[in-house]
Amino acid sequence: MPLYIVQNDITAMRVDAIVNAAKESLLGGGGVDGAIHRAAGPDLLRECRTLGGCKTGQAKLTKGYRLGAKFVIHTVGPVWRGGEHGERDLLVSAYRSSLELALDNKCETVAFPLISSGAYGYPKDQALKVAVDTIGDFLLIHDMTVYLVIFDQSAYTIGETLFANIAAYIDDRHINDQEEPCRCNETLDQMGESFSQMLLRKMDERGITEAQCYKRANIDHKDFSKIRTDIHYKPSKSIAMALAVALELPLEEAREMLGKAGFAFSNASKGDIIVEYFITHRNYNIFEINEALFAFNQSLLGG
Repeated sequence: MPLYIVQNDITAMRVDAIVNAAKESLLGGGGVDGAIHRAAGPDLLRECRTLGGCKTGQAKLTKGYRLGAKFVIHTVGPVWRGGEHGERDLLVSAYRSSLELALDNKCETVAFPLISSGAYGYPKDQALKVAVDTIGDFLLIHDMTVYLVIFDQSAYTIGETLFANIAAYIDDRHINDQEEPCRCNETLDQMGESFSQMLLRKMDERGITEAQCYKRANIDHKDFSKIRTDIHYKPSKSIAMALAVALELPLEEAREMLGKAGFAFSNASKGDIIVEYFITHRNYNIFEINEALFAFNQSLLGG
């Protein structure tokens, strides 16, 4: 199941579990921690007092009380001390411990804040990289829908060099703010094979299993099964692009596959140009692509 990056208040998320970026005492604090305690009500603090705190990099679970989530997973991220004191390993552990606890409690949907990126001072671009990499690795093995919740998009940042390189790539190619009309209106007979047929053929050629394909594309397995079984199924442009990324197609083959769905890469779309940038640079990590799309306020790929 997919990873979504969304702008929202995490206390408003209706999921099985929300993750609290807590202090070791688990007795509340400022930022996300304080907001979750206020929204959940005093019973959350009462239960937290029975847990005996939590070490950095670990996680503990409570009920959600007044929240829309059934559970709160409390995890303690590291305080940034320059990056030479094991901060990254501890932050990875905070995400993994939370995900494993969610899995143990049969949670199908989980919402995370960007742990340690507030008062604990972890650089936001590095905190984001750890979050996306760790959650992405987990989702390649397990089925769960995960939301990375950003409260204020102005505080969201990817690496400066990557942002600058993508911005320059967009400037070189972007022509206007109006979507170009698609010229991919061939019928199934004219195209020779449908999108679904091409997808299955390329999966077979590359030795990619169904699970590998839909996970790499950030697509729910139920949506993928529709594409696989219906020869006439036309996916959205987002899903078609995501599947081209999952198959690690070079740009010309990605263009061809997108055409089978009735779409085309457009120099009028910043989102299309960003996806083209990653394909051109042979970076097919769907989660990193979606990081960049979110940073440029574009629609994400996949489910």
